[in-house]
Amino acid sequence: VQLQASGGGLVQAGGSLRLSCSTSAVTFDMYTLAWFRQAPGKEREFVAVISRSGTGTKYIDSVKGRFTISRDSAKKTMYLQMNNLKSEDTAVYICAAGVSVSPSTISIAWTKSQEYRYWGQGTQVTVSS
Repeated sequence: VQLQASGGGLVQAGGSLRLSCSTSAVTFDMYTLAWFRQAPGKEREFVAVISRSGTGTKYIDSVKGRFTISRDSAKKTMYLQMNNLKSEDTAVYICAAGVSVSPSTISIAWTKSQEYRYWGQGTQVTVSS
């Protein structure tokens, strides 16, 4: 499975961006999908995850109310709508996919990178203050 992230860029604080992650997965609906991010000098951290059905989601506390994760089965693409961006959101955003048996449940395990087998190359998001 190949993942291709896009949509990053330079934006002022308070602005918005929408990231996309397209996949080559034939069985797109079998995968739980997530966004992680890595800032310079920091470890990769979980941002958001969405269940196979799209009905279950989890977010890191710092983005709740500002970011929305979604998926489109017809386009085999996942999205991350990011609003009210802050300088601390600056990072490379990386999409990931993992095979899941549950169509809608998102356990805490899915916030850990170990659950994901497939990773994209990342897209840079830079927020200027």
